[in-house]
Amino acid sequence: MLRAYAVPDVRAAEDEVRAGLADGELMRRAAHGLAEVVAVRHEERGAGTLVVLAGPGDNGGDALHAAALLAGGGDRDVHVVGIAGQLHAGGLEAARAAGLTVHDVDPDAAQLPRTVHELLSSAALVVDGLLGIGGRAGLRGAMRAAAEAVPGTAYVVAVDLPSGADPDGVVAAEHCVVADETVALGMLKPVHLLPPTAAVVGAVTLVDIGVVVGATPVVERLEAADVAGLWPVPGAGDDKYRRGVLGVVAGSAEYPGAAVLCTTAALETGVGMVRYLGPGRAEDLVLAACPEVVPGEGRIQAMVVGPGVPLRDGETSDRRQVQWFRQALASDVPLVVDAGALELLAHWQRTGHLRCEAPTLLTPHAGELATLLTELGGHPVDRQQVEADPVRHARRAARATGAAVLLKGATTVVADPDPTVPVRTQAEAPPWLATAGAGDVLAGICGALLASGLPPREAGSVGALVHGLAAAHANPGGPVRATSVAGAVAPVVAALLRD
Repeated sequence: MLRAYAVPDVRAAEDEVRAGLADGELMRRAAHGLAEVVAVRHEERGAGTLVVLAGPGDNGGDALHAAALLAGGGDRDVHVVGIAGQLHAGGLEAARAAGLTVHDVDPDAAQLPRTVHELLSSAALVVDGLLGIGGRAGLRGAMRAAAEAVPGTAYVVAVDLPSGADPDGVVAAEHCVVADETVALGMLKPVHLLPPTAAVVGAVTLVDIGVVVGATPVVERLEAADVAGLWPVPGAGDDKYRRGVLGVVAGSAEYPGAAVLCTTAALETGVGMVRYLGPGRAEDLVLAACPEVVPGEGRIQAMVVGPGVPLRDGETSDRRQVQWFRQALASDVPLVVDAGALELLAHWQRTGHLRCEAPTLLTPHAGELATLLTELGGHPVDRQQVEADPVRHARRAARATGAAVLLKGATTVVADPDPTVPVRTQAEAPPWLATAGAGDVLAGICGALLASGLPPREAGSVGALVHGLAAAHANPGGPVRATSVAGAVAPVVAALLRD
């Protein structure tokens, strides 16, 4: 599992370790780890011009020491550009001792010198060591000019974080370095895992420099290797009821396919049985696609409600669905609440009639979460506000409803109603997954995991991970249908458990 820690906790841990080491030892460790990664990437890309951008402070020092190591460790064309009022003294000395020329640039300059601009334009690999965790969001002056001068063909390796990205991962990335890979030194920070900044971080490589944080992480992310320890694998003595029975209230006359996608995904996930509750046309399609499904009410361990169920004036085209949802919400049956059911939940909670007493997972996208928060809070929240600060809004909804909240997006957020529990993010899904029906598949996966005994936070995190990997597996590098994603779940789970 990946864990990211708050910046003050990172600083405190580094200071504690630094106090027990020889002067400069921690920086040397960081520089060696960075140089090893850059050397491999440089070789993978067939060498070429390697430009190191160094700013003030320790990140600039790390970059300068790494440049010295890279220049002395082989026949590499290494250049250094320093953009600072004063570069790190030890790093600058090491770079010059290695025979490197440092091109100094006034940090307040609006434009780069021609030689520096040409150097960056010809770079095959750029190391970004301009700003570290002490920097603020957004680049200015010569640093911004340097970031904009890096060609799209260059492979960019950021030192600890892309310069100009918010270290706390709260402010959306703008006017910053866009990295292909970020070498995180010692531990991950929120910038690496949170949605507003994750897109500019690229792949993350963690380098151990001997720093251990004792504080609670603020962000977590499950990895593929974590799945085997969490997945509900059946034993020899289990029957379909012990493996979990999932009730599905999904689909409508308008969107019957949602019922097919949700039930298919639940079966592919490995639930013991699916019971379907919905209108006749949708039921016929479900049974044609999945003859294993049992129509009608009966014993269940969890329920999915809402996929493909639109509301008009608080009602659905099949009024039984509202009643089934109300009964489920008033029971102790774990729930996945999606799509149209989210609006019903908000209305009932606002009027004080029903609350999430059972373990519950809400699965909104940004627009649905905005509507939910508007209903619950009494003042308007729009989609853009949710997308600008997804973690805060997901946490707010979790506290208000008592449910875990899975906020869908390029980087999925899973927030627990307990504010002391770290938020989780998952980012395995390819952009091709932004397609109709994908949410119905995710609801089915999460519902199956709930029925098998996982708590809502785990079901949401594991479900999002498997959902993303299934999309990538269905057609690597190309477009996918939601139907194909559902069909890829079972082989992806088998591979995760096997590996």
